[in-house]
This record gives sequence, C-alpha cells and structure tokens, in this order.
Amino acid sequence: MTRHAGFLGRFPQGSAWSACTFLLVLACGRELPAAAGNDPSPPASPVKLVFVHHSCGENWLADEHGGLGLALERNNYFVSDTNYGWGPDGIGDRTDITDWPEWFTGPESGRFLAALFAESSRHSEYTRTLADPGGENRVILFKSCFPNSNLAGAPDDPPARGEGLTVGNAKAIYNELLPAFAARPDRLFVIVTAPPVQDPAHARNARAFNAWLVKDWLADYEHDNVAVFDFYNVLTGPDCHHRCRDGAIEHAVSAGRNTLHYPSDGDDHPAPPGNRKATAEFVPLLNVYYHRWQEGAAAAVPAAEPEPPDVTPAAPPGAAPPPVEAEPPDVTPAQAPGAEPAAPPDAEQGALIDDFESGCDAWAVFSDGAEETRVSRALDPDNARAGQAGLRVEYDIGPGGYGLCGLVHPSPRDWKASSGASFYFHCERAGQEIVFIAYNGASPEDLAVFEIRVTAGQEAVAGWQRAAITWDQLSQPSWQGDAAARFDPARAMGVAFSIDPPESGRSRGWFCVDDIALE
Repeated sequence: MTRHAGFLGRFPQGSAWSACTFLLVLACGRELPAAAGNDPSPPASPVKLVFVHHSCGENWLADEHGGLGLALERNNYFVSDTNYGWGPDGIGDRTDITDWPEWFTGPESGRFLAALFAESSRHSEYTRTLADPGGENRVILFKSCFPNSNLAGAPDDPPARGEGLTVGNAKAIYNELLPAFAARPDRLFVIVTAPPVQDPAHARNARAFNAWLVKDWLADYEHDNVAVFDFYNVLTGPDCHHRCRDGAIEHAVSAGRNTLHYPSDGDDHPAPPGNRKATAEFVPLLNVYYHRWQEGAAAAVPAAEPEPPDVTPAAPPGAAPPPVEAEPPDVTPAQAPGAEPAAPPDAEQGALIDDFESGCDAWAVFSDGAEETRVSRALDPDNARAGQAGLRVEYDIGPGGYGLCGLVHPSPRDWKASSGASFYFHCERAGQEIVFIAYNGASPEDLAVFEIRVTAGQEAVAGWQRAAITWDQLSQPSWQGDAAARFDPARAMGVAFSIDPPESGRSRGWFCVDDIALE
C-alpha cells in the first residue's frame, strides 16, 4: 500500500408525575406519537462524530467524570472534538451563542466547517479505541458554556437581533442558523444547551430560552437533521429529564428548579454526578435522533432515482469509504449485495471530472497527521471560474510534512479515450506550485501515484490559469519506487492536488481549482 492509500483509510429514575412535570413526545423538534417509532439502539456501523465545546464539554467527555466519550464509543460513534485554540483563525476559542453565526453562516464559515467536518483528532482526554471508519464527521454536536445561561431580557422576549447575550438575540441567532442546516441534509446537527449556573438572577430567562429551543424552535422546520438535547434541564434537578423512555421522548421539568443542582465545590462547572446523569439520558436520545435523520434522508430520495452524488457510502471499520463521484457520466449504479461491480464506461475526451456544482463531499483531505499540519477544503462561492463555486484548499505544512485533497473512485475508470486532463486554478501568488496527481490502481486501498508540478503565473493570481496535462507527462515520485512506470488511463482511480513540504520553515497558503476535465 502506498503512502496515499492512507488517505482513504482515514477517509470514518423515573419520578412521580405531578402538575409541574410534563411530557413532550417529539423528534427533532416536531411532536410525534410514540408509535411513530423512536429507536434508541446504536447505529449499525461506526459513525464519525465531532463535539464542539470548552471545559464543561471536556469534563463531560472524560472517562472519570461524565464518561460521555466512552458511552458514545460503545454506541458505535467514532468521537473527535474541538477545544480552546482549535481550527482556522482559532475559531475553537469562540463558542458562545453569539459566535455560532461565525461558524455556520459567516463569510469564512466554509473554511471553518470544512475543518470541522474533516477533524479526526482528540483535543480532550477520553478513551478512544474504535477504528476510524474514514470519511468526514456526519454528526456535529455543539455547545456553549455555562456563562451563556446568563441571558438578559425577559423570558417571553420574541426573536430580535441585537447585541450580546439576551433572550431575543439568542432566539434570532438560532433562527438564522436553520437555513444553513437545511442546506446540509448530509449532516446531523445536535445543539446541546448551555449548562445552568447557581446564580438565580437570570434563571427564569435561561429556563424560558431552553424550553423555546426544545418546544418551539424546530416546530416549522421541515427536515430531520437538527435536534436539541436539553443539557440545561437535566442538570437542574434529579427529576428533570430529557431522554427516550418507553418509546417516547420525555422532557420533564420540575417547577422552581432553574439553577445548577450539581455544582463542583461551588463552581458552576457540572459535577460528575450531573454529567453522568446527562450521559445516560443523552446517548440513547442521540441514537433516536440519528435513526430519524437516516430515515428522513432515505424518504427524501425517490426510489426510482439514483443516490445523490455527494453522499458517501458507509464503510466498515478501518476500510476506505469510496467517495461517490460528482460527475453524472461516471456515476456507477448500485449493485446488489455480493454482486460483481459493473464495469464503468469509457470516459470520452472532454468528459467532466468535477465542476463542484454538486458540492465537494466526494473530495477528502489527508496530511501527515502532525498536530501542527492543517489542510482543509471547502466550496468557495467567491472563487468560481464558472457556475456557483470552486474548490478552495487551505494548508499549513512544516518541513517533511505533506497534505493533499483528492477524489478517489471506488473502482477503476477507463480514461484511455482521453490523452490527459485539464483544470483551472487560482491562487494567491505567482510562483506558487501545485502538484497534480492522477491515481492508478485496482481499489482505493492500493493506489499508485503519478504526478506533475504546475507553477502559477500572474494569470492565476489575477484570475484563472488553465493547466493541460498529458498522461505521458506524469511520473511516479521517488518514494513510490518506480521512476520508469507510466500512468495507465485504462486503470484510473481518480485525481488529487498536493502541496510539497518546505525545506525549512512552514508552507502556508491556499489555492482554488475548478472545471477539472479529461482532454
């Protein structure tokens, strides 16, 4: 297996009822009868999950504190997380309610989300033994810390954009996030409410806001990819719950309990008993949300139509998830279990490999794995040669490191009718080098790399520079082992763009590519 084969291996107590206790039966915000089905069982195959948090989340994840990391792993979730200092521009430092627009809807949100979806590392202490199933994170948990329970205003304030942490501003911010979530039905977004505090000054506001999130926020949302876990409520008392019980989702609130019931020696960080209670209630509820999301996604695709091209099929633990290519001419029909895959048709000259009009989920990033190495990819609507967007790749690589972004097919493609490939690229400086890679092989687990360096001229800085490459110009890098080998277009497995490591210092930058085609 080559070094680049690893690129795909990583691409993975009930209480008595009273007048002040109530039961809500809901799923992803919409009330549903228990008979509609709430499945608390774990996913059948490993699912990649990333948790955005700070210190309260770190404690919740820890084995000896809240045990969330272990509980999620035992339910078939491969868990990664962010923390202080994480991500592009240190976005991990900013997790207040007022920061979520920067993450999900702001001008740089494409960069932040690309890094978040690609994150596969732990930034907190918790046990993780499950093998990385490859691909991107499909479940996104995000949570603000307990100071966000100090909301100014009044409990019944309507959504109204303003400044700072107020009931009205918080409601308006969450409303503004919904269109961005609706545009990503391939992800499950789970909002974990901020923990309560001991100070009762704003407790009624916090209670009202979190009840609004659970009961009202998603009432008119038409999709199944957003859900809420009321961490706040669970931590306000032993009889306060948010869980799946007897086939129904129970949101039980005890009147007068609006502050933290489980403090840590006077601190507002939840103590282990509260975090463990939250873990026991959250994980089965997450499974319910996951299955509803999957069922909703399946129902949204008409049976007579092929699967959308930007959906990545599930892969067994440790195996490479075969990306589904974005170009209609190359989509391989689904095969019956155990059947031989159909041979792909010959690709004609001029056939499009990708123009990124259907997204970029089929493209994955890979690097040397060093903590200081960063590679991300995202659609860039501000840089499109034609159409709606191009693909933007950002990188920060040190000496001896490497990073790439590539599209790998699940089985070989026949490109012998073409003489080569072309693409357009745009970058920040003249003289910047991009390595174009074409893969040969029989499967994603065994790839041979053929490459050529392309140097940016002023044309690439001012606009778009076209690069046209013939197959006979490609050669294997020295580490691949056979300098005399030649690329075989009849056994093509995909393409990638790589960045060479610097001899010293760091290589930082970005480039965009668009309209990749066969020649």
